[in-house]
Amino acid sequence: MTEIDPATQTELEAAVFRRLVSHLRHRTDVQNIDLMNLAGFCRNCLSNWLKDAADERGLDLSKDQSREHVYGMPYEEWKRQHQTEATPEQQTRFSGAQTGGH
Repeated sequence: MTEIDPATQTELEAAVFRRLVSHLRHRTDVQNIDLMNLAGFCRNCLSNWLKDAADERGLDLSKDQSREHVYGMPYEEWKRQHQTEATPEQQTRFSGAQTGGH
């Protein structure tokens, strides 16, 4: 990447995060277990990382608030509307491929 000042880099990274979150909000067909199995992170990881960043800065952000930011709705509502039961194959792959994303 060409020479970019730190503020612009932060703005670009923030834009990418917002686009990723927006993409995942629209792709409700993609289950968290699939994300974990393929990429080693999921929506919950993103919300945990958001909370960690807030905590590091002394900001008051609850786990529920960070999840709602990522999911675009309360987590329990998202699960009711979109989460399906994991298949045995998904569970087996998940158990064998833990990467510490959460």
